[in-house]
Amino acid sequence: MGYKPTLRLWRGGGSVDLFDELEPLIRLAGYELLEVRLSGEARDRMLLVRVDRLDEQPASVSDLSRLSRLLGLELDKLGQAPGAYRLEVESPGPKRPLFTRRHFERFTGLLVRVHRPEVFRGRVGAVGDTGVTFRLTSGEERVVSWGDLRADLAEWPDKPR
Repeated sequence: MGYKPTLRLWRGGGSVDLFDELEPLIRLAGYELLEVRLSGEARDRMLLVRVDRLDEQPASVSDLSRLSRLLGLELDKLGQAPGAYRLEVESPGPKRPLFTRRHFERFTGLLVRVHRPEVFRGRVGAVGDTGVTFRLTSGEERVVSWGDLRADLAEWPDKPR
């Protein structure tokens, strides 16, 4: 339900989705995989892996360090490394992507940037079976269905949620 980020890499005769390859290992380690992104060129490539703890507590530096070592070993084992790259494992921070029902429920009332089907900002309102209602500053409500929905936080909560 909702948007699922993907990063396709070529292996052998076809492509693989690195998000799908890493997600089970990350979940087993106690985290939710939010994003996998490759950026940069040649020697400056960075493979960003953004995670959140399954217990919804803030991720510590030691959490991220441990997961980075684990993912480094797994990526080497998979043989899917996109040439030379720097692996960065981080917690989401204020640009946290939202793409599941639980994400929107967790951040109800906060301001988000919605990227699909059009770009706008609004507060997360009702979260339902078919989509999410957003309250715009004009007072207008806009409903976006799950299949079209992609958003990220535009403000950070006072307390961890």
